[in-house]
Parts: sequence; C-alpha cells; structure tokens
Amino acid sequence: MLTKNQTGTYPAYFENYVAQLPDTDVFEVLAQQPQQLRALLHQVTEENAEKGYAPGKWSIKEVLGHLTDSDRIFAYRCLCISRHETQSLPGFDENTYVQYGDFNRRSLNDLISEFELARQSHLALFSSLNQEMLDQIGLANNKSVTAKALILITAGHTLHHLNILKDRYLNHLWTA
Repeated sequence: MLTKNQTGTYPAYFENYVAQLPDTDVFEVLAQQPQQLRALLHQVTEENAEKGYAPGKWSIKEVLGHLTDSDRIFAYRCLCISRHETQSLPGFDENTYVQYGDFNRRSLNDLISEFELARQSHLALFSSLNQEMLDQIGLANNKSVTAKALILITAGHTLHHLNILKDRYLNHLWTA
C-alpha cells in the first residue's frame, strides 16, 4: 500500500497534485481512474469533445491525449529512476505535445481506450517495484524525485484533470 503520506522527494510544483489525493492506497486510485474517466465522458458527443471550455483551452480530446502522454512520461521516469538511471530525464512542454498530438482527429472512445491500456501497463510496472526501487531518487527535468513520488504524481495529475473536466467542461456544456 502506498499513500500520499509516503511521498518521498518531488519538485514543489507537483504539490497540488499530491495534495488532492485521498488518504487511501494510491494503487486503488490509479486502478479506478480509467473507469471514472469513461463514466464521466460517456454522454459527451464527438463534436463537443472537440471543444474547449473557453477560447484557447484544450478540447476534451486534447485533455485525454495529454493524460495519456503524461502517464507515459511519469511511468518512464519512474522506471528509469527505479533502475538507478544517473542522467537527468528530460522535461516536456505539454502544450507542444498537445499541439502535435492531433488528438481531435481521433474518436473519444479510442482516446479513452488508449488511456485505459496505458494505465493498465503502468499499474503493472508500479506494482512490480520493491521498497528500494520506490525509494530510489533520480533527476527529472533537473529536479530530484523518487520513483514512489512519481506514482503519486501520476494519480494526482489524473485526479486534477478529472476535476477540471467535471468543473469546467461538463458543468458548462454539452452532453447530448
């Protein structure tokens, strides 16, 4: 069991994500999030999934693409750090990734399914790590972070965007 009280080291800018997590097993949170995402978006039309909640904001499809990209990056960082990688892992510009992800051309179901599959793989990785691997410290974007913190950040990041989808997209918009 891993809870937010066992975070380890991570950059301060991730604190908001970790703070949002419930005081329960993060592996349960990670396992439930894909189903929560699918349930949340089940009535959204393809047309509405291509809209942002305000001018210049990502569409729902772009948020989904961002979630999958971020999950993959956090999992890769966790893998590398747990295996004692000594080089700093690169940062990423989420806006550039979304810009070139071309997520609006894909179906909503395809994007949700891809997130589900990626998360399943990441859960297998995260669950395989022993305590020494979880406690390993490495560098991501030239900042110190532990493997276990990246697991919590993954869950907190998704929770953050689930809340944004509920509060800013679905409360204002467009279900058919």
